[in-house]
Amino acid sequence: MAEEAKGKGNAAFAGGNFNEAITHFTEAISLSPTNHVLYSNRSAAYASLAQYSNALSDALKTVDLKPDWAKGYSRLGAAHCGLHQYNDAVSAYKKGLQIDPNNDGLKSGLADAQAQARSRPGPGGSANPFGDAFSGPEMWAKLTGDASTRAYLQQPDFVHMMKDIQKNPNNLNLYLKDQRVMQALGVLLGVKLSTRMPEEDEEIPEASTEPKEKQKRPQPVPEPEVEPMEVGEEEKEIKERKAKAQKEKEAGNGAYKKKDFETAIQHYTKAIELDDEDISFITNRAAVYLEMEKVFAWELLIAVFPFWVDDAFKSTSQFIRKTPFDRNSKMLTDSGKSRVCPHPLLIAKLRGLSVLGAVPDTGIRVVIRPVYGQPTSDTFTGFQDSDLFPVMYEDCIKDCDKAVERGRELRSDFKMVARALTRKGTALTKMAKNSKDFEAAIEVFQKALTEHRNPDTLKKLNEAEKAKKELEQQEYFNPQIADEEREKGNQLFKEMKYPDAVKHYTESIKRNPKDPRAYSNRAACYTKLAALPEGLKDAEKCIELDPKFVKGYTRKGAVQFFMKEYEKALKTYQEGLKLDPHNQELLDGVKRCVEQRNKASRGDLTPEELKERQAKGMQDPEIQNILTDPVMRQVLQDFQENPKAAQDHMKNPLVMDKIQKLINAGIVQVK
Repeated sequence: MAEEAKGKGNAAFAGGNFNEAITHFTEAISLSPTNHVLYSNRSAAYASLAQYSNALSDALKTVDLKPDWAKGYSRLGAAHCGLHQYNDAVSAYKKGLQIDPNNDGLKSGLADAQAQARSRPGPGGSANPFGDAFSGPEMWAKLTGDASTRAYLQQPDFVHMMKDIQKNPNNLNLYLKDQRVMQALGVLLGVKLSTRMPEEDEEIPEASTEPKEKQKRPQPVPEPEVEPMEVGEEEKEIKERKAKAQKEKEAGNGAYKKKDFETAIQHYTKAIELDDEDISFITNRAAVYLEMEKVFAWELLIAVFPFWVDDAFKSTSQFIRKTPFDRNSKMLTDSGKSRVCPHPLLIAKLRGLSVLGAVPDTGIRVVIRPVYGQPTSDTFTGFQDSDLFPVMYEDCIKDCDKAVERGRELRSDFKMVARALTRKGTALTKMAKNSKDFEAAIEVFQKALTEHRNPDTLKKLNEAEKAKKELEQQEYFNPQIADEEREKGNQLFKEMKYPDAVKHYTESIKRNPKDPRAYSNRAACYTKLAALPEGLKDAEKCIELDPKFVKGYTRKGAVQFFMKEYEKALKTYQEGLKLDPHNQELLDGVKRCVEQRNKASRGDLTPEELKERQAKGMQDPEIQNILTDPVMRQVLQDFQENPKAAQDHMKNPLVMDKIQKLINAGIVQVK
């Protein structure tokens, strides 16, 4: 997280590891690019490395993000001073003082910048020729690095003189009599100056009597002065709370993996209290609420049938006994025995009583339905997860809503928001008892996908939509009403009101989609209305539902005949005759198809009929395959050019069957 990286950067800066500090601040900025404090801290780190261009860039970003923050202008002024842009530095410090007139750092920086600005040559003036030697932090570095001047830096009066000269190089003339200043000037100019005047034998003041170790480690006072990282008490407290929250989260994760859900919830709740800026704590707790129902479902099942735990359930029973729950609040166990005893509410279930209550001290509502006689494996038939665990799902949904709301406030990662929405949708599907209940879950899944298109979320959406559709069909299912609607359709069919009949047959199908009679009757209506593709579809569905329903074959054959697909119609009628060889409607259909085939074989088709049949035949995939088959192309060529070869081909039943299909389609004509 950004705060963690920021804390590491502050620690590195305090230890003088400026490059490391810059790395951590850069990482924090990538996680929180609108945090002005991060740019300010990195600017200070760059300035400490004398990288004033980078320091200026970060300082400008700081005041851009937070124009009313005085420290940002302090960073800006320091960067300008480092680049010898003293007039710009003066302007920056003044802007900062307009925001915080009592800021000592800004006042000091302004005075230094103004002094440096005055020492620079103007349009009509001149500056001290040695002014450059005393400018910038390089002066202190040179004096510290030279053995002859290092000790002087421990002398307050010498440091004061050098600061005064640095502010205004023209003041050098005031201190030329001091041999220490002359010695320093020689070091700064890189020349060896005589430090003793002929007419004077002035003794150089003794250096400080402090220990030599301290003299070897002088503390230079660089200019411009870089403000240290300020970590206030409030920020320290926030950092500590975030660290504690992360530990609580890790403890919660460990408990979750062990299926110790109550302990996991306690840890996640504590983490949320410590740090409300990390929504992962909330989404993790929501996940626990979702997972709890799986274990409690098994626990409930074993409790209901303590005497019915066979080999198939022993492992489950052992697993439950090892699960670290507070069993006094959910289940009663016989101490030292291998059997799980039922909760009092579940004993009522075994006795055939109807109970609606809550498990003590858990907030879990349990619905107990009447059961009479010996419980069996069907005892739980009709039960839904939401009957047993509504409070868990409600808590999950509340957490997910909270995570989404807080995530939008904090502009959290869109993936985290999507995760919360997905878990909410999952809880809603668990609570759904009818098709309408799935609408809310579907809407939530769709919102999650707009945040992040996750394959798991997409899968859950598809499952919810499928479940909704299936429930709609189940809720609408009513065989009695279906029969009534079908009879209404039959009456309208007799009255030749085919469109109205279709409406009633359609309603009958919705009420009972497994009844082939409604499809058969609607296929007949579509045939009368010349809606042949729709009729064919219904006839095929009729046969699919009941392959032994002969009426379906007559419907399909009739539609194919009217579509002038005589070969297909003939095949359909023949299939029906296998089920009912004496069915007159099927026999008549076969007769009509044979007549049409013979008509083509004799060449009795009119030009219009031939043209129409050829066009339809060319659209038939089977005809297309015959015409593109190299062997059949050679056969057709032999029929035209090689009578002897043609006679040989006629002995092959497969070849002749294909030739007959081409004749029936009008592609090949017999003369």
